[in-house]
Amino acid sequence: MRIALLATATAFAATAYAVPPDQYRIRTAGELVKVCSVPAADADHATALAFCHGVLAGAYGYYDASTQPADRFVCVPEPSPKRSQVASDFVAWANARPQLMSAGAIDTLFRFAGEKFPCRK
Repeated sequence: MRIALLATATAFAATAYAVPPDQYRIRTAGELVKVCSVPAADADHATALAFCHGVLAGAYGYYDASTQPADRFVCVPEPSPKRSQVASDFVAWANARPQLMSAGAIDTLFRFAGEKFPCRK
């Protein structure tokens, strides 16, 4: 029994550190758009959507924590929009700007956010 548990734990640990599939290596805006727009019928939909939302929330969370309020150009309103709405709006915005698809994912995300949620000073 102990050997079976040890083998199971070892196999689980090995898969926990596996290299993620290439579709989750986001470098460009096009790659982020692709992950954020995986169709609901796709077997990978839930994973892709969770990853997309994680990128959006993580990027904004870092920005919010590292940028002084007086220096911000993105100001998300209260109540905050749902992540799914932000992702959907980003995909539509980026698809309307194909020239940005090879630009950096986070830079492009913040271009969108600056237009969608500008600070009013």
